[in-house]
Amino acid sequence: MKYESQKVAYWYILAALALFGIQVLGGLLAGWVYVSPNFLSELLPFNVIRMIHTNALIVWLLLGFFAAAYFLVPEESEREIWSPKLAYLQLIILLVGTLGAVGSYLVGIHGGREFLEQPLWVKFGILVAAVIFLVNISMTVLSGKRTAITNVLLMGLWLLSLLWVFAFINPDNLSLDKMYWWFVVHLWVEATWELVMAAILAFLLLKLTGVDREVVEKWLYVIVATALFSGILGTGHHFYWIGLPGYWQWVGSIFSTFEVIPFFLMMSFAFVMVWKGRKNHPNKAALLWSLGSSTVAFFGAGVWGFLHTLHGVNFYSHGTQITAAHGHLAFYGAYVALNLAVFTYAMPMLRQRAPYNQVLNMASFWLMTGGMAFMTFVLTFAGTIQTHMQRVVGDYYMDVQDSLSVFYLMRFGAGAAVVIGALLFIYSMLVVRRREVIAPGPANPVPGE
Repeated sequence: MKYESQKVAYWYILAALALFGIQVLGGLLAGWVYVSPNFLSELLPFNVIRMIHTNALIVWLLLGFFAAAYFLVPEESEREIWSPKLAYLQLIILLVGTLGAVGSYLVGIHGGREFLEQPLWVKFGILVAAVIFLVNISMTVLSGKRTAITNVLLMGLWLLSLLWVFAFINPDNLSLDKMYWWFVVHLWVEATWELVMAAILAFLLLKLTGVDREVVEKWLYVIVATALFSGILGTGHHFYWIGLPGYWQWVGSIFSTFEVIPFFLMMSFAFVMVWKGRKNHPNKAALLWSLGSSTVAFFGAGVWGFLHTLHGVNFYSHGTQITAAHGHLAFYGAYVALNLAVFTYAMPMLRQRAPYNQVLNMASFWLMTGGMAFMTFVLTFAGTIQTHMQRVVGDYYMDVQDSLSVFYLMRFGAGAAVVIGALLFIYSMLVVRRREVIAPGPANPVPGE
């Protein structure tokens, strides 16, 4: 760790790991409700469990992005963070908003829009935190050295924050409501978040492989161009059946087909960088997560997204378990695994230690990735059967759900593997065995100790 202010990232990582644990446990609980529908139905209804599961996911991923920015920007800009105090204030606002949102959900107060259920005051809190972050990071970059990585990262984070404004627009017309809703949800995960992913992945591979910066930057700009080209008009694949004009069926189908390209490029980029790399970096676990993220993202976001993105297919498959299969694998590969790669790389340096617990860390990777892959296959088969029985044959929804019970049981088993892997990862990050404590340089006080 070169700069003292990078320690800000440590506290963001701790907060993200806590929410990560809550998120996967909430997902496991939701998975069990599919097996036993009346479980906790009065004490903790399924809609509340689902809100906690999805909202915790979004918040901890954002915390991970912020942690990555506060860690890599000082190194790239070759200067300290403009204001560490503002960074801590931002974290406090986000945590207060998160706790306030969960408390509101538990007593039945929410906005009713999936992913955007937060009460209005929480939405404003998130906006304030985003503005603080943008000012802090932008001032750091503008007053220091500028690189392609910081340029792309800033572009992604600025667009991400600006798109949050659409979360406040909630028209009475349902078609307009869903259109603005997708402006946030789709343009986050399938456009601006991809820029953030590409920048963070480029930074990790630059550090882990030792490839020349010029090579990394050329790949990065090509990935960014394809992500924006395909992602913006690719929003149209969400406009098929919400009352918008029919031409969106063609626009959405054509540009959604191109959305596979940036993820294929990111996977190719990762493996080519490792192949060309000259550095034998000691942190093998971080490299595994980096390669795993780009690979799983290609299959989850790219291949599984393409499976049901054409309007002729989507007419039948829309809203089935096929959507759930795609969503789980895409989020895990593109953003969950990427954040865990950053944490794996940064934490040893933030705690002034050589990479530790790497075997446990890599075991957690295979547990989570294997569990998520199995869950994806199970939900894909379940969704295929559901599509035929419900949309082609015309059976009643609940009758179809009963026939899918064996798939839901297998999905729960896969979810249990993911939770065990997640807890193992958290342990590998925070608990250091005495014999593995290695101080490569002069020991400074470890944050939190």
